[in-house]
Amino acid sequence: MFLEFEDRVSSSPYVERIWRSRSRSGGSFLSMAEGNIELVVTRLPGFLAVLLRGPVSRGTLVECPPNGEWLAIRFRLGTYLPWMPTAALIDHQDLQLPVLPDGRFWLSDRAWEIPDFDNAEAFVARLASLGVIARSHATDAAIVGDVDWMSQRSVQRHFRRVTGMTFSSYQQIERARHAAALLASGQSVLGTAFEAGYYDQAHLTRAVRHLIGMTPARLLREKPQLSFSYKTAAA
Repeated sequence: MFLEFEDRVSSSPYVERIWRSRSRSGGSFLSMAEGNIELVVTRLPGFLAVLLRGPVSRGTLVECPPNGEWLAIRFRLGTYLPWMPTAALIDHQDLQLPVLPDGRFWLSDRAWEIPDFDNAEAFVARLASLGVIARSHATDAAIVGDVDWMSQRSVQRHFRRVTGMTFSSYQQIERARHAAALLASGQSVLGTAFEAGYYDQAHLTRAVRHLIGMTPARLLREKPQLSFSYKTAAA
């Protein structure tokens, strides 16, 4: 594997986890569908970029350059940008934030120090205190099924407004990522279909091909490099 990943769970109510990676050489990897917003810092020789990246609805094969370093703040589902619809960032409509000559970057009419792996929570706390990000408790309610205080339709509408996708789409993405993790660990296609909650192997194949970018059989056979992943349970 030419990409090395490291991650840690975050204590911030706004952040799911922090991850970083390094490319030892160039190559291609499967960029899986995902439902979260991320702030990603890219460092290549002679190049620095800061991106706001939104949810992705399908898996694609991506070329990765050598000698790169990436740091990402993966925001908790339900964290959103009050000043920008999440839907505007979906499917690689990333927002590239201006990087200033002094190495800081520009976000929401302010210059910010680029966070690192260890101080990301302090940076996120400042974003929250100034209203650059916010949290939706209705989104949490949809995930855990606690919708008694809102109508089902209201929860679905709010979930889509905050995340840029339907709750069903989010569930499908999480299930497919769980299936990909099982296959990467050596689980059989049949076993993966059963454990991840698919109706049958055909159902698994359709979902994984679309949301991960490769059929389950090829994932087992070729063991490709995957984008950042971690152990997850089926939604």
